[in-house]
Amino acid sequence: EGRADLQVNQLETQIWMKPDLQKTDVDFSEILNAIQEIAKDVNVFFDELEGVNSPSKDDDSLLHHGNLTSTSDNASRLEVVGEEVPDKNKTSGLYFRDGKCRIDYILVYRKSNPQTEKREVFERNIRAEGLQMEKESSLTNSDIIFVKLHAPWEVLGKYAELMNVRMPFRRKIYYLHRRYKFMNRIEKQISRFRGWLPRKPMKLDKETLPDLEENDCYTAPFSQQRIHHFIIHNKDTFFNNATRSRIVHHILQRVKYEEGKNKIGLNRLLSNGSYEAAFPLHEGSYRSKNSIKTHGAENHRHLLYECWASWGVWYKYQPLDLVRRYFGEKIGLYFAWLGWYTGMLFPAAFIGLFVFLYGVTTLNHCQVSKEVCQATDIIMCPICDKYCPFMRLSDSCIYAKVTHLFDNGATVFFAVFMAVWATVFLEFWKRRRAVIAYDWDLIDWEEEEEEIRPQFEAKYSKKERMNPISGKPEPYQAFADKCSRLIVSASGIFFMICVVIAAVFGIVIYRVVTVSTFAAFKWALIRNNSQVATTGTAVCINFCIIMLLNVLYEKVALFLTNLEQPRTESEWENSFTLKMFLFQFVNLNSSTFYIAFFLGRFTGHPGAYLRLINRWRLEECHPSGCLIDLCMQMGIIMVLKQTWNNFMELGYPLIQNWWTRRKLRQEYGTQGKTSFPQWEKDYNLQTMNAYGLFDEYLEMILQFGFTTIFVAAFPLAPLLALLNNIIEIRLDAYKFVTQWRRPLASRAKDIGIWYGILEGIGILSVITNAFVIAVTSDFIPRLVYAYKYGPCAGQGEAGQKCMVGYVNASLSVFLVSDFENRSEPTSNGSEFSGSPLKYCRYRDYRDPPHSPVPYGYTLQFWHVLAARLAFIIVFEHLVFCIKHLISYLIPDLPKDLRDRMRREKYLIQEMMYEAELERLQKERKERKKSGKSYHNEWP
Repeated sequence: EGRADLQVNQLETQIWMKPDLQKTDVDFSEILNAIQEIAKDVNVFFDELEGVNSPSKDDDSLLHHGNLTSTSDNASRLEVVGEEVPDKNKTSGLYFRDGKCRIDYILVYRKSNPQTEKREVFERNIRAEGLQMEKESSLTNSDIIFVKLHAPWEVLGKYAELMNVRMPFRRKIYYLHRRYKFMNRIEKQISRFRGWLPRKPMKLDKETLPDLEENDCYTAPFSQQRIHHFIIHNKDTFFNNATRSRIVHHILQRVKYEEGKNKIGLNRLLSNGSYEAAFPLHEGSYRSKNSIKTHGAENHRHLLYECWASWGVWYKYQPLDLVRRYFGEKIGLYFAWLGWYTGMLFPAAFIGLFVFLYGVTTLNHCQVSKEVCQATDIIMCPICDKYCPFMRLSDSCIYAKVTHLFDNGATVFFAVFMAVWATVFLEFWKRRRAVIAYDWDLIDWEEEEEEIRPQFEAKYSKKERMNPISGKPEPYQAFADKCSRLIVSASGIFFMICVVIAAVFGIVIYRVVTVSTFAAFKWALIRNNSQVATTGTAVCINFCIIMLLNVLYEKVALFLTNLEQPRTESEWENSFTLKMFLFQFVNLNSSTFYIAFFLGRFTGHPGAYLRLINRWRLEECHPSGCLIDLCMQMGIIMVLKQTWNNFMELGYPLIQNWWTRRKLRQEYGTQGKTSFPQWEKDYNLQTMNAYGLFDEYLEMILQFGFTTIFVAAFPLAPLLALLNNIIEIRLDAYKFVTQWRRPLASRAKDIGIWYGILEGIGILSVITNAFVIAVTSDFIPRLVYAYKYGPCAGQGEAGQKCMVGYVNASLSVFLVSDFENRSEPTSNGSEFSGSPLKYCRYRDYRDPPHSPVPYGYTLQFWHVLAARLAFIIVFEHLVFCIKHLISYLIPDLPKDLRDRMRREKYLIQEMMYEAELERLQKERKERKKSGKSYHNEWP
C-alpha cells in the first residue's frame, strides 16, 4: 500500500509537470490526452500489482465463446467525447473491440496446455512493456484462444528509435545534369521515335492504380527528440503494418516468461509448446466484389493479388516496392532476385533456341549425318551380350540427326556465351542489389547481435565467457568439442554422398541388365529401340530415387546440423543450407555426370570387354554417340522435377486449405466462413516453411546449375528454365498472398550464402562444359579429322566438304570369330548378306585384327586425345580470363548511384540544419509572444 501511495504521488507530480500543460493556450482535448497518457502508467502499475495476487489470466471465467474479452489497459476505454469509430473497423477483424486499436500481432494457445504459469508471466510483462492486449476464444474450437496485441504510438516511437527504423522526413529533390545541346537533340529524336512504339505494356499502370505510387522521400533513423523533422500526417499510419508487426515481434523476443537469465523470448515459448502459433494478420481479404480499376484496392493484400499474384499480369513487372512494404525486405529481395534471374534468362534462352534452330536448318547439309543415313553396308557389332543383334549403321539415322540438333558448330560458342553469361548475371545482380538496397534504406543497415539458440544454451550453459560485443557472459563451446562435432558431421556428409554413388551404381546395373532384356523383348518397337527404352526407363527410375532420397537427405541434414550445435540461428541456417544444397546437388547431378563422362568410356572393345564383378558388360554408347543419352537425361529430369516442384508448392497448400474450408462449411454453412474474423481466417491458412525461403532458393539454384553446368549438351535448358520461372513467380506470389499466413516482415541486405553457391556453380560450369565439348561430343574428333586426316588435310579448312569419310575413319574393324563365348550373339548376321558375317564395326580408334598389334590404339587416337586435353586447358583459361576481366570492368556500385548517395548525404545534413534552425526560430518567436525574458541566444 505504501508503494501504491508513493506511485500515486509521483503521478500527481507528473500531471503538473507535463510540458503540454505549461502552455497558456491549452484546450480541453490536450488535457484529456495528457490524462490518458498518465492513466496508462497507472494501469501498467496496477497490472504489475495484480499479476502477483490476481487469478490466472487463462481462467475460463474471463472468456466467452466468440466474444471479445479485454485484458488491455483501461486507457483504451478512455474515448474522447464526440469521436466516432467507423463500424467497418469493428467488423473487419483487424481492430480491437473499440474499433480504434489496430491488431499488430496474434498469439495462439490452447487452454488445455499445461504451460499456464509461463504464459501468465509473459503476458504480464507484455503489458508492462506498454503493449495492449485482448483475448478471444475461437469460433470453431473453444479450446483455442487468440491473444491480440496492439502497440500504442508511444511504444512504437520508443522501440523504433531503439531499432534505428528509418522513416521519411523530406521529399526527395531531383536535379538534372547539365547537358549539351547535341545530347538534347538526340533525346528529343529518341522520344519522338518512342511515340510510335507501344506504351510499355510490361509496366504496371500507375494512373489506373494510384496506390502503386510510393512516397519518394529521404529517410533517417527515427528519433523522438527530432520528431518534428519527420512527415507525420497521421500517427496511426506513420508506421506501416509490416513495421508495426516487426516492432511488436522485437518486443516479444525480449520479454521474460520465467525467472532466469535465459528464460526470455517468444521463440522459446513456441518451441516448448506454450503458444501454438504467432503471426501478424493479413490486411483483409484478397478478393473484392468491385473492380480495382473503378473502385480502387480494398487493402494492400487485394492490391498485391490484382497486380502481382493474378495470372492476368504474368507479363508485367513485379511491384517490388509493394512486396517489400507488405512482406518485408527479405522476401522482397528474393522476388527481386528471381525477377532479375528470369529477365537475364531471356538472352540465354534466345541464343540457346538459335543454336537449336541452327542445327535444324543445317541438318540436311551435315556430312556426318548424311554418311550415317547412307551407311547401309556398314554392320555394327552388338551393343550387349547374346541377345543384341548386329545392326546396320543406317538404322541410327534418326539419332544422328537429333544429335546434330544439339551438337553442331554453334555449340562451342554457346558454351562460352553461357560461361560469360553466368558472370555477367552475378555482376549485374550485385549492381541491381546495390540499387535496391539504396531504395529500401539497406545501405547502412547492420544486423543486430543475434540471440543464442536455446539448444546451444541448454547444452553449454555450464561453460561461459564474456561476449566481446555485448560484454555479457554467455555459453561457450570448447574448440575440441566443436572440432569433434564437425568431423562427425563431415563423415555423415561423406557417407550420404556414398549412398548417392551407390544409387547411381544401382542405376548402372539396371541399364546393363535391362538393355539385354529389351533386346529380347516380344514387341518389335521396344526390341528395335532397346537402348532408348533402357535410357528412358532408367531416367524415370532415377527421378523417383532422387525424390525419395531428398526426403531422407532433409532428415539427415537436420540431424547433422543439430549435432554441430551452431551458436546462432543464422549459423544454423547457413550450415543447414550448405548441407542440403550439397546433398541435393550430388543427388540430382550424379547420374548426369556418369552419362556425360563415364558412359561408354571404359567398356574395352569387342573380344575384351570390361565387366562389373566379372559378370555384367559395361554399357556402350549408341552408334551415333553418347550425347543423345545426356540430352534425354537432362530433358526428362528438368521437366519432371520442375513440374513436381510447382505442383507441390501450390498443390499441397491448396488441398490443405480446401479441406479446412470444407470442414468449416459442413459445420457452419456457406455463410460461416465469410463471417469469421481475420485472425480466424489466417489461423486456418498454412504456415510458411519452417526453413523460410530455403525451398524457394534451393529450387532456383538447382535449376541454375542445370541451366549452366551441362548447357553445351542441352541448349534448350535456358528456354525451359525461362518458361518455368515465368510460372514460378506467379505461383510463389499466389502462395504468399492467398495460401500462407502472413510471414513476419524481416530485413536482409542480400541473398546470403546463396550468392557464394551461385559463384561456385559458375566456376564449375566452365569446367564441365569444357569436358562435355571435349569428351562427350564429337567436336574434337571431327576437328582433328578435318585438319589432319580428311580431304582438306593441311589446307587449313574445316567445312562440310572436309568431313567426307569421317564416319568410316571413326569406326574400327572387329573379327567376329574373336568374340568371347559369353559375348557371342545368337544370330550370325546372315540376314544382311546371306552368309555369316566375318567382320563388324565399332566406335573406337584401334588397329584392325590382322595388324602386328591387333586392336591396339592408332595414331589418330592419340592425336584426338591430345587435342581434347589441349582444348580443355585453352577453353578453361580463356573463359576464366574473360570472366575475371568482366568482373573487373563492371563495378559493384553504379556511378550514378554513388553520386546520388553522396548528394543525398549532403542534402540530409543541410535539411537537418535548416529544420533545427527553423525550430529554434519558432521557439524564439513564441517566447517573444509570451513575454518571457531570455538571454541572448543563437541565432
